[in-house]
Order: sequence, then C-alpha cells, then structure tokens
Amino acid sequence: MDKIKEILKKIRIVDAIIIVFVLVALSVGFLTYKGYRQTADKQIEATSKVVFKVYMRGVTFSGEDIPMVKGDKTFISIRNVPYSDLEIVDVKADRRKIVLPTLNSKKVVIVVEDVAQPDLYDVIVTLTDTAKITKDGAVVGGNKIKMGLPITLEGPNYRFTGSVSDIKIIDAVDDETVNRDMNTTDDVQ
Repeated sequence: MDKIKEILKKIRIVDAIIIVFVLVALSVGFLTYKGYRQTADKQIEATSKVVFKVYMRGVTFSGEDIPMVKGDKTFISIRNVPYSDLEIVDVKADRRKIVLPTLNSKKVVIVVEDVAQPDLYDVIVTLTDTAKITKDGAVVGGNKIKMGLPITLEGPNYRFTGSVSDIKIIDAVDDETVNRDMNTTDDVQ
C-alpha cells in the first residue's frame, strides 16, 4: 500500500493528462480498427461520371467567337483552389436581354437584346468529370459539387467566374477495382 502512495505522489497533473490522452487515442484507434467508427474513405460509396453546368452572368467579350469551345479542355478552380483540366461538353452563350413595355394589349412586355451593352453575355458551360459519390452527393477535387458552388474557368485567353447551376450523376460504378485504384485521401468536407 505504501508503494502505491509513493507512486501517486510522484505523478503530476501533466503526467496524468498525458496518460489520459494516450488512453483515449488508443481506444479511438481500436474502435476504428474494429469498424465501429467510420473514416472518410469508408464514406465513399462509388465512383461515377458527373456532368455539371457552370452559369456565368455578365461575361464581357468583344471578339468574334466565344473563347470556350465544345470539346476543348478548361482548367477549373473550385473555391479559388486549383483543381484540374476538364472537358467542355457544351457551351451556350446568349446576349444580355432587357424587357420593354409595349402599347399592344395582347403583349404587355417584349424581350429584346440590350443594344446598349452589345458585348455582355450570359454563358452556360457544361463540364464532365469523374466524382466520388458519398451520402451527401458528388465530390470532385475534395469539394462537394452542389448548386451555388463558385467555380473559375481558365483557358489560354480567358478567366471567367461562375457558379454551379445544375449537376447530374451518370452511371454510378460500384466496382471494387475502380474504388481500390482511386485516390481516397481527399479531404471530404
């Protein structure tokens, strides 16, 4: 009994905190190993192709052609973090429109192109990539791709910022070899 009292007198509060911390870390590691606690790589259910649209409002370009072309690659940054080159599936550009009242009783207003701003366009660019599918949705480059996410598109002669306006998950693949070979160390936020 005296030996136990001597040992307890020698242990300081800092030593006790370190011992408790080590015991908690060991118990969390054991629970993760046994499968009672999920890690980020276990939350990934499958991989799939995703197609998402980036809407850019008020893009100004005065050249003859739209700088983004279907079939080309564009480099994207998600939340100002550089990601990768993605393939452009489709590009739709429309000149800015304005609404004018009419005196005609059948139509109260008409929609016409804004001649005051001839170089102002609204552009929708459709991109495709392979994503990791989780319970919360598709994850591309460590970021959940959801509507409203800010994305920057960059090419050899342009840099435009927009936001995701639509996303579609195509052919979910639940193949062991694909899931094993993919990088599962991305930070899923």
